[in-house]
Amino acid sequence: MAAADSVKKPSAGGKATPPPKSSDSGIMKRLPRLAFVFLLALVYRQLQAPPPKIPGTPGGPPVTSPRIRLKDGRHLAYHESGVPREQARYRIIFMHGVDSCRYDVLRVSPELARELGIYLLSFDRPGYGESDPHPARTEKSVALDIEQLADALELGPRFYLTGFSMGGEIMWSCLKYIPHRLSGVAILGPVGNFWWSGFPANVTLDAWNVQVAQDKWAVGVAHHAPWLTYWWNAQKLFPASSVIAFNPAIMSRADMALIPAFAYRTHTHQVRQQGEYESLHRDMMVGFGKWSWSPLELEDPFPGGEGKVHLWHGAEDLIVPVGLSRYIAQSLPWVRYHELPTAGHLFPMAEGMADVIVKSLLLGDD
Repeated sequence: MAAADSVKKPSAGGKATPPPKSSDSGIMKRLPRLAFVFLLALVYRQLQAPPPKIPGTPGGPPVTSPRIRLKDGRHLAYHESGVPREQARYRIIFMHGVDSCRYDVLRVSPELARELGIYLLSFDRPGYGESDPHPARTEKSVALDIEQLADALELGPRFYLTGFSMGGEIMWSCLKYIPHRLSGVAILGPVGNFWWSGFPANVTLDAWNVQVAQDKWAVGVAHHAPWLTYWWNAQKLFPASSVIAFNPAIMSRADMALIPAFAYRTHTHQVRQQGEYESLHRDMMVGFGKWSWSPLELEDPFPGGEGKVHLWHGAEDLIVPVGLSRYIAQSLPWVRYHELPTAGHLFPMAEGMADVIVKSLLLGDD
């Protein structure tokens, strides 16, 4: 009887009641979808850079230098050297390169500064040192930051500019967007964007092939997939940017002799203190990004001869290939080109070189 009672009886309609579905089978069907969602979340997390440690905020580094407040609310930290601003005959704003800060200014000798009355103003580019990050940074925005800095410190209607490496690249932006504020410009070993229009394919290809393989990948990612820039330079599967990783393969013989002065700076800890994404990685995304114009399209900013543009580059530069600078100088007759045959990328740090560069800019000495 017990066995008979366990048999399901037909329902009133004559059909047997089906057994309840197992909850396990539903879970099994959902597992692939859940795994896919989990994988997407994991990938998304890997692609996201940690938030920057903004100076002067809870958890951020302290503010130790004077800063100005820009129109959009950001702060720029700056450093003054040379003669006092009020006594200066010449006022020069210097823009540092990648992995540097406001203290990495041209080392003009005190004697020359006093003789000519030179005032030097350097500042932390956005995301470096003690300047606030700028997630919307473009090649144009940095030029406008410079103009606001000059006005805040009352440098007058015109001033001189000089920039090195990634800061040198932005000198082209200043010549495009604020030429009316400039008395002269010195561009030192500027980074070149391989996707600027107007360059013959062979010139771009020759410059591209000077790079080590890991930089070709890192630069290509920054241009074609900027959203991958953080992950590419943070992961350990493939070599990241050689500059970020301090790969000695990119140092020329001349650079190796100068690297101690760069590597053992007392302020090194300040350079990346906000994190690498809004400083080094943002540099790559802007510098190698998709510009709507090319330096080859620029017109003479000083048609009346009231100022000069000087372009300097080391022929043995393995970090920033010289080829693009050569072609720009050949194409723009108003650019005074200085190619240093045995120099690498760090030539502005060589003993006495800063004085040579500044005298050329201010006095026209070639």
